[in-house]
Amino acid sequence: MDEATARAIQCEAADALLNRGVSIPLKEFRIPFRKRPVKLRVTLKRPYMSGQIEFARTYMSMDVTAEQMAAFTKEEQMRFIAMHGHKISRMIACAICVGPVRRWFLRPVSWFVRNCVEIRYQVAAAHRFVSLMGTDPFISIIRLAERTNPMKPRLSRQRKGS
Repeated sequence: MDEATARAIQCEAADALLNRGVSIPLKEFRIPFRKRPVKLRVTLKRPYMSGQIEFARTYMSMDVTAEQMAAFTKEEQMRFIAMHGHKISRMIACAICVGPVRRWFLRPVSWFVRNCVEIRYQVAAAHRFVSLMGTDPFISIIRLAERTNPMKPRLSRQRKGS
């Protein structure tokens, strides 16, 4: 198998992994007579093309890169949230609402994310999903899995002779 075919297979496998989604916590509810709180989690999935276009437009309108977001100080984070908090919640809602009924639920989900989800989860979800929009992070994982083939015999085991 040549290098171009292997690269195409790796990209397809990375796309399949991205379609599984990224699970994030939304809200914790305390219920009486229960030790642990109930955690409401949701899976951010890769949107369809219209959702990806809207996600990309919203992200590009903020004029910030993922590396810059990771290097923010507390003051810069507060300034960023004050200026772009609405856009972050809309990007997260684009990733939650996937499919043809996305337009109906985008505003209510965006409102719920903005008003009920902790800010640390919002920023982490936006940062994580922006970094996962491409397939490059998964290619090294696929190469590693390809090298560690479980059907291949280990080097430490020797053949027994008769």
